[in-house]
Amino acid sequence: MPMSQNARASLPGLLMALAGAIAFSGKAIIVKLAYRVGGVDAVSLIMLRMLFALPLFAGMAWWASRGRPRLAGRDWLGVVGLGVSGYYLASFLDFAGLQYITASLERLILYLNPTLVMLLGWLLHGKRFSRRQLAGMALSYAGVMLVFGHEVGFGGHDAALGALLVFLSTISYAIYLVYSGEMVQRLGSLRLVGLATSVACLCCIAQFVLLRPVSSALAVAPAIVWLSVLNATLCTAVPVLLVMMAIERMGAAATAQTGMVGPLATILMGVVVLGEPFTAWIAAGTVLVIAGITVFTRAPRPA
Repeated sequence: MPMSQNARASLPGLLMALAGAIAFSGKAIIVKLAYRVGGVDAVSLIMLRMLFALPLFAGMAWWASRGRPRLAGRDWLGVVGLGVSGYYLASFLDFAGLQYITASLERLILYLNPTLVMLLGWLLHGKRFSRRQLAGMALSYAGVMLVFGHEVGFGGHDAALGALLVFLSTISYAIYLVYSGEMVQRLGSLRLVGLATSVACLCCIAQFVLLRPVSSALAVAPAIVWLSVLNATLCTAVPVLLVMMAIERMGAAATAQTGMVGPLATILMGVVVLGEPFTAWIAAGTVLVIAGITVFTRAPRPA
């Protein structure tokens, strides 16, 4: 059956959104591979990733700023705050948590982000939830707890610490999303992302200089360097551009829906690349999380 004209027009955007979601999902796999190589911790690993990503994001910020007015002082304060919350702190906590939990559980926790954005809206602005949204939240958190409970049975306190760190990472990124709306309207999404991520890159590099001897960066295995280059390009800068271009072609709502492939892609890559187990617990938890977020995002919001 031939495709309709609208379907053909949206196909490039759909492919970009899918590719971006899958590329983002590969980040956890690369981080776990780097930890398996050994001789590196979260501080050093995130510094290497951001060091290689900095020229890409700085170039993105310069490109999006051409012909635009300079930022005012309050705009720079906003950019710094969003960069620290949304990209530096969220990324560091995520990298730290991945030392203790599987990539599958990490991705399921990160996928709770829409519910945390709504919870922050309720705390900060008194926004209400509908019954369908509450039901979706209950399903998604039950799925995460199912996988978490199974993983804690093997990893104990380390797994609990890892899950807590990743959950705090998700909260940090939700704060970024809540407060970035006004600045996106004023600066533009690509300019804001380029500037905020550049700030985060500088924070990660400064953190390494303060906490580790600079010479230790030269002591890491070559495999870790190449994995960091891959993480900075294929799993960081490229997905940002793909998602931005997808939003331009098919809108933010449709692009967000394609993010559903993220947890599935991470679990599949975790099984194939890392040899992580795929059990009935993980399958059931994943189904609950995806079903819950689907119900949550599609539920009508109360006035």
